Amino acid sequence: MTVTEIVLPGLVEPDGLRVEHRELPRPGAGEALVRMEATGVSFAEQQMRRGKYYDQPPFPFVPGYDVVGTVLEAADPALTGRRVAALTKVGGWRSHLVLPQADLVPVPAELDAAEAETFVVSGITAWQMLHRIARVRAGATILVHGANGGVGTTLVQLARMAGIEVIGTASARNLDAVTALGATAVDYRGDVPAAVRKLAPEGVDAVFDHVGGPGIADSFRLLAPGGTLVAYGTAATKDDPGNSRLPVLKLFARLLWWNALPNRRRTHFYNIWAGKRNLTRFRARLAEDLTAVFDLAARGQLRAQVAARIPLAEAAKALALAESGTVTGKVVLVP
Repeated sequence: MTVTEIVLPGLVEPDGLRVEHRELPRPGAGEALVRMEATGVSFAEQQMRRGKYYDQPPFPFVPGYDVVGTVLEAADPALTGRRVAALTKVGGWRSHLVLPQADLVPVPAELDAAEAETFVVSGITAWQMLHRIARVRAGATILVHGANGGVGTTLVQLARMAGIEVIGTASARNLDAVTALGATAVDYRGDVPAAVRKLAPEGVDAVFDHVGGPGIADSFRLLAPGGTLVAYGTAATKDDPGNSRLPVLKLFARLLWWNALPNRRRTHFYNIWAGKRNLTRFRARLAEDLTAVFDLAARGQLRAQVAARIPLAEAAKALALAESGTVTGKVVLVP
């Protein structure tokens, strides 16, 4: 048997991805062999192909931030045949993967694999930012930038479920989709600060900003006293030349400066890998949060937003679609 994998060889356009094949690996002690059923195209891969993701490995490598699949073989025989999910950062764009058993999170049987996949990195990110970082309460109002994306659609739904009012930015073509999720949609090409001030004259209780760049200052100024800004990306600088770490470091510095000021507002940079030095605690928290999201989805309270299902061998097409800005939800690769 062979593994089909998608290789990112260097700084290429989506059509520069390579489809390669190699021998099927065998799991070792504490590992499991997983047959991929769905793997996602997230913003991380869009940054990686530009060499702009903060700590990406050297080229060439196989992208793929997360995966859902079935265990074919494992050191623990009880895992064989079970559907699981895992956060991988890289390596997910493969037909088969060898993963640590401790990284695997059970997926409810009621969930379709592609639908479950949309909740792995996006669900963990949205849940942790809302409930662990900002700790927004019922009755509050938040601003979600990119409310039509993978993280954004999940964040909007989780917030509305918790009794939180949501203002969500998106392109004009995606405003109706954001409204259908229960948010008040705002065209990001317009005067966003003015529109938000009209909807929340006293400011919002939290802003979730994946854009970064100069606009992060507007996000901070839109906070009400006691509010929290959660930054979790630097999309505005994805095409800027130069060191990939510089935009992130500049953002860190700005957030630290704002936190040092006596302004009654807080800022955070969310990193899904934070706390991994204590691996046992990191895995337990990740499994707890992803299980909570999966349970909501299995009960029909959280709707998966699958923008498209595209065969793994057509990853170039999937990446181009995800980068087009024309879709709502997440583009998913399937076998």
